[in-house]
Amino acid sequence: MSVATPQALSSGLDAQPRESYLARLALHFTEWAEKWFPDAYIFAAIAAIIVACAALLNGAPPIAVAKSFGDGFWSLIPFTMQMAFIVIGGYVVATSPPAMRLIDGLAAIPRSGKGAIVFTAFVSLLTSLISWGFCAIFSGLLVRSLARRSNLHMDYRAAGAAAYVGLGATWALGMSSSAALLQANPGSLPPALLKITGVIPITETIFLWQSGVILLALIMVTVAVAYFSAPSEARAITAQDMAIDLRPRAEAKDSPRRPGEWLEYNPLIALLLVALGFGWLAQEFARQSAITAIANLNTYNFLFLTVGLLLHWRPRRFLAAVADSVPATTGVLIQFPLYGATAAILTSAVGYGGHAVSELVARFFVDITSANTFPIVMGAYSAILGMFIPSGGGKWIIEAPYVMQAANLLQVHLGWAVQIYNAAEALPNLVNPFWMLPILGVLGLKARDLVGFTFLQLVTHLPVVLFLLWALAGTLTYMPPVMPH
Repeated sequence: MSVATPQALSSGLDAQPRESYLARLALHFTEWAEKWFPDAYIFAAIAAIIVACAALLNGAPPIAVAKSFGDGFWSLIPFTMQMAFIVIGGYVVATSPPAMRLIDGLAAIPRSGKGAIVFTAFVSLLTSLISWGFCAIFSGLLVRSLARRSNLHMDYRAAGAAAYVGLGATWALGMSSSAALLQANPGSLPPALLKITGVIPITETIFLWQSGVILLALIMVTVAVAYFSAPSEARAITAQDMAIDLRPRAEAKDSPRRPGEWLEYNPLIALLLVALGFGWLAQEFARQSAITAIANLNTYNFLFLTVGLLLHWRPRRFLAAVADSVPATTGVLIQFPLYGATAAILTSAVGYGGHAVSELVARFFVDITSANTFPIVMGAYSAILGMFIPSGGGKWIIEAPYVMQAANLLQVHLGWAVQIYNAAEALPNLVNPFWMLPILGVLGLKARDLVGFTFLQLVTHLPVVLFLLWALAGTLTYMPPVMPH
């Protein structure tokens, strides 16, 4: 089915106003990016090559660089699978029949098109704190349900952008923060990074009250921008205008066609597995605090998969949801090994004076910053780098060795250094098409349809985030790295 573009719909319609200057600028930027930006894998590969060249220029023997590359390539296998299962678990839960009924119930709440857009932004922000994988699918399905309401004249593009804002504003401040959870799990950290940072519990990152201040500020700013940038109902371009197929996905039949499929459709198998799963989870939460338990990525993903299996009820439905979710994990599976290899070269390929590249970069940042300016410089740097390496966890593996080494030298609170990264690196997601792919697939839109609105969020968020990162840093004191027992 061909989808009409907003430009085509607006041609010849005097009632349709031109986009604002910022929206037009964002649309031009996205069109340029879609034409000239290669796949994100190419950026990961270029990063590995640049770091390898830097190690050679630093005097590291070529054989040492190659060894570091190979040794680090598989160093992130546990973390890679954990990130992939965040996507799978979020998708499975969001597409379950009970979740779909919840979505339809939520879609009945707004009373106007503008109200629906603001409501969607708020839901996106809240669900992103639970899981970025869950947020993308749940919020996208909410927009489709809202768009099916015949009495709601809602701009489908603005609503789609509102559904996406959680992945560019708040997700990294929540429970699926890749950097925070990675730092809390010594078994997932590369050994070289563990020596620099130690273990940082999530009570010292996402559960700091200072993080809560940034979170509340971003929620208020995001909702306000969504409200003031939403087109009026008279000027809205709806899903029907864009020829979007809004028909709900047909549910699979709950009866076997062959005798061998009987167990696939019988809920008994699912219920027995769920009972075993909840039995293990009960023990995990009983022997430690809830925060400590959920900070373990394996426990976090296990919980989502168990709940997803229960909500889908029948193994066949569960397996179908998993199969649908797997394509969204492609970037994680193929790029993270390169991130591990790059981090290994940064920290292990020793050159002149016995120094690795990570030490030289850390010293550079120490020379150009102080404890007072570190939050602003590193925040801006992380945001810019995020345009080219769109992966919260993978980019942290590359960036952390020298960022955290610089934080140690400047005696910046290590947990806050992680939060500087979390708050800043999410910002480029608002205009980077990479993380939009899952939600674009749900909505049937192109990245250019959303960026005109999300760019407005970016230019508003950037000064707010950098100011708060700087202002709140002074309320925290440095603590040396804590090594695991």
